Amino acid sequence: MADDKKDQVKVSAKEKLKLKHIIKELEHHRGRHTELVSVYVPAGYDLNKIINHLQQEQGTASNIKSAQTRNNVISSLERMVQHLKLFKQTPPNGLAVFSGNVAEREGQQDFKVWSLEPPVPLNIRIYRCDKEFVLEPLQQMVQHEEVYGLVVLDRRDATIALLKGKTIVPLQSTHSEVPGKIRAGGQSAPRFARLREIAIKDHYKKIADYMKEQFLYTKELKGILIGGPSTTTNEFVTHGYLTGDIQAKVIAVKDLSYTDEFGLQELLEKSQDVLAEEEVAKEKVVVQKFFNLLATRQEMVSYGEKYVRDCLAMGAVDTLLLSETVDDKLMDEFDKEAQKFGTKTEVISTETREGVQLKEMGGIAAILRYPVHV
Repeated sequence: MADDKKDQVKVSAKEKLKLKHIIKELEHHRGRHTELVSVYVPAGYDLNKIINHLQQEQGTASNIKSAQTRNNVISSLERMVQHLKLFKQTPPNGLAVFSGNVAEREGQQDFKVWSLEPPVPLNIRIYRCDKEFVLEPLQQMVQHEEVYGLVVLDRRDATIALLKGKTIVPLQSTHSEVPGKIRAGGQSAPRFARLREIAIKDHYKKIADYMKEQFLYTKELKGILIGGPSTTTNEFVTHGYLTGDIQAKVIAVKDLSYTDEFGLQELLEKSQDVLAEEEVAKEKVVVQKFFNLLATRQEMVSYGEKYVRDCLAMGAVDTLLLSETVDDKLMDEFDKEAQKFGTKTEVISTETREGVQLKEMGGIAAILRYPVHV
């Protein structure tokens, strides 16, 4: 979605949570026909051009055959145009705007307009009418920043890639010299089997070498996902082809039908459960650290709104823990204070037992940089 500039801008935990709430609200709405309007205005783009374009689309919409759809689209565009006129210019990061009749019952009217400046610059321009709002550009902004290695292989081919958010970045492909199962005339069956086995082993060694080259020095790599026919992946993963440091990063092995770019997509689809667990596991680690320190070195932690606020003001907080249930305004205050001192902010879900415990303690806690006695 974005260029390299996006990668240089960190989206704060607070911004991610706020964006997630908006996305969740917009996902809830469905149009009966292609009548929900989504507009993305790139950073630096002339807002007047967007307004003029939408006014032209109102004229085009008058040709829609269905009277109800026609009226909904024209009314949605009109409300969006009026809303955009409230802006003097395009905000620094661009603008995402959504408009439509979101009444739950057919025949009723409940037109709403949402707009937000995204946390990172937009570099795309979108105008679309559909049965649902176009949310993928925003969804990509709240994807976890962790990077995973992807490897799909069989005895003939292999493809290596990186997964960044939802984006698959192919890195390398390789093809083996493994002969087919039917031997050429004049070759004995044992000799042919030996040659085939040697070629398969060479193929696996080459894949392992490529994995080491591509993944070993990728500091942000959080894990490696491997996929392919189960017999092949079992041979590859369990027979010593991978070095110990690469083997330690393998978090899932999936049985697949493909080994090309389709295989990468299939591997991603079949690994959603693993990736979700990885994110929950990350949350559990930081919250468990807090509770372990609370039990053994109480002076190295703080919890409760007043005490954590005092520690933040002193610059003593290393990691700020905020439950996702904390009021948005309060969360914003704490996040801004944390940024002044380079404090990491972790927004903790209530999907884990530890997250529920944090919520029950008031939802605000801190791991300190040095002992504080309050």
